[in-house]
Amino acid sequence: MEWHKLENWIAEKQIGEWLAQAPLSAYTSWKIGGPARLMVWPEGEGKLAQLIKHCSREGFPLRFLGLGTNLLASDEGVEALVVHTGKLDQAVWPAAPQGDVESAVTVEAGAGLPLAGLAAAAARKGLRGLEFAAGIPGSFGGALIMNAGAYGGQISDLVEYVRCMDAEGDIHVLDGQEAGFGYRSSSLRESGELIVSGALRLIPGDADEIRALMDSYLQARREKQPLDLPSGGSVFRNPAGGGAGRYIDQAGLKGQRVGGAQISGKHANFIVNLGGAKAGEVRELMEAAGREVRERFGVELESEIVYWE
Repeated sequence: MEWHKLENWIAEKQIGEWLAQAPLSAYTSWKIGGPARLMVWPEGEGKLAQLIKHCSREGFPLRFLGLGTNLLASDEGVEALVVHTGKLDQAVWPAAPQGDVESAVTVEAGAGLPLAGLAAAAARKGLRGLEFAAGIPGSFGGALIMNAGAYGGQISDLVEYVRCMDAEGDIHVLDGQEAGFGYRSSSLRESGELIVSGALRLIPGDADEIRALMDSYLQARREKQPLDLPSGGSVFRNPAGGGAGRYIDQAGLKGQRVGGAQISGKHANFIVNLGGAKAGEVRELMEAAGREVRERFGVELESEIVYWE
């Protein structure tokens, strides 16, 4: 791959900021990962389409990155162009609702917008539906891919449509059914396309009540989850019949450590980075948790984590 030519092309076309040998540890919530050969922050959809189309035709491998949650990157890094969605962070809010206050309104948000920030903005505007997202790390695009949810709510309950970009830089609009949402999953992950934005249906409500509910969810997170240390978020999906963390705890693995990685003593479905953790150490703990839970309880734990190698 003639990466220097791609760098020159990005600069010439003014695609956006870019960084060679970008340390993935600086852009993932686990703070783990070696260098990406090239990372770029496209300035809007037009530049993004130019970039994706050019790289597809020239054969440059692409990866897409939001806020780097639920992502474990190899310590050796990746020989790829990482397209960061950080500049796709705009939201289009409806005007003040007229008539029936229970009528849904549509909000369109860019894939790079932090989900928790979107939820907080909705609360300030007195719009109900995203309360469950209070404190959920990650970008809106990532939330769509994994159908993020908590406290009885999930993003798929709100989706009106998702806008995706293919290898030719063309936009496809999918409704909720076409996105193939399931429990902490969707067909968007396997499509190979980049989520550019999505639209949600929210309901007008009392801003103070919405904020109070979100505050209660935030407090519960602070009490139950190890938010003071880097992690990738929940490691395993909850199996039928019980929480993944409870199974791991009952298997006696809470607090187990390999190098700088540790199964959290606060919540066993989190693996935290105590400092200098390696991707291989995290994977060793994940494999141990899956093996012990399977052997002791006959339960198969399914990972929520995406691996970059």
